[in-house]
Amino acid sequence: MTADSAATDNAPVVTATNVVKTFGGLRAVDVEKLEIRRNKITALIGPNGAGKTTFFNLLTGFDQVDSGEITLDGQIITGRPPHQLAGMGMVRTFQLTKVLSKLSTIENMKLGALNQRGEKFWSALVPGSWTKQEREVEARADAILKRFNLTHMRDEYAGTMSGGQRKLLEMARALMTEPRVVMLDEPMAGVNPALAQSLLELIKALPAEGRTVIFVEHNMDVVQEISDWVVVMAEGRIIAEGTPAEIKSNKAVVDAYLGAHHGADLSQVELS
Repeated sequence: MTADSAATDNAPVVTATNVVKTFGGLRAVDVEKLEIRRNKITALIGPNGAGKTTFFNLLTGFDQVDSGEITLDGQIITGRPPHQLAGMGMVRTFQLTKVLSKLSTIENMKLGALNQRGEKFWSALVPGSWTKQEREVEARADAILKRFNLTHMRDEYAGTMSGGQRKLLEMARALMTEPRVVMLDEPMAGVNPALAQSLLELIKALPAEGRTVIFVEHNMDVVQEISDWVVVMAEGRIIAEGTPAEIKSNKAVVDAYLGAHHGADLSQVELS
């Protein structure tokens, strides 16, 4: 490994500097500095109203900052819309899944692939210019469906899937963009225990593929199990960062969560 590549590997993949977002007189997000570690799993947690979702939306372009700067691999992405960020390697999923229910599972998957020549008007009129790529996209989609144990749903309407299966499909479709950064908004919400463990294993495998994971989660058991790093927000600010073990015993975090229940074990708290 060269010195330059080592420096790149150690550099944060996403940074947020002096990011502020207000709604009326409420300062919902006021983050002085955050650096997301490359090829690691980072959890974003905090009590209800902490600003997690708003900050997540700012990072992914679904909302715009009032001031501050966000970068992806050193390139300023502040103000860029989500579809541009997807093309740059940052993709997200949603707490409430966004599958296209009247399309089949495989059709949902193929829509996730970027730069498809058949989507352009003039190219679409010349099948020979895009049919080979279409076959390659479908083969890649089938491979990911197999990995997510969704092959049996390949030709079924996505609307017939259970909530947990839709979560799997949305994450599988996100991987069709071949992202560097995967942003997951409450990936375990609404997933039954049988599918939850499979989803956790799929998430844990992503860093080994050169992907960075950032996720919002309310379940501390999940945070403890899969996170390399935890960022804690309260009242729009970052109040703590550290390993799951460090965060579990951090007094500021315990105070923010537990209030009147001070002294309880944070791992037993369902974060709201």
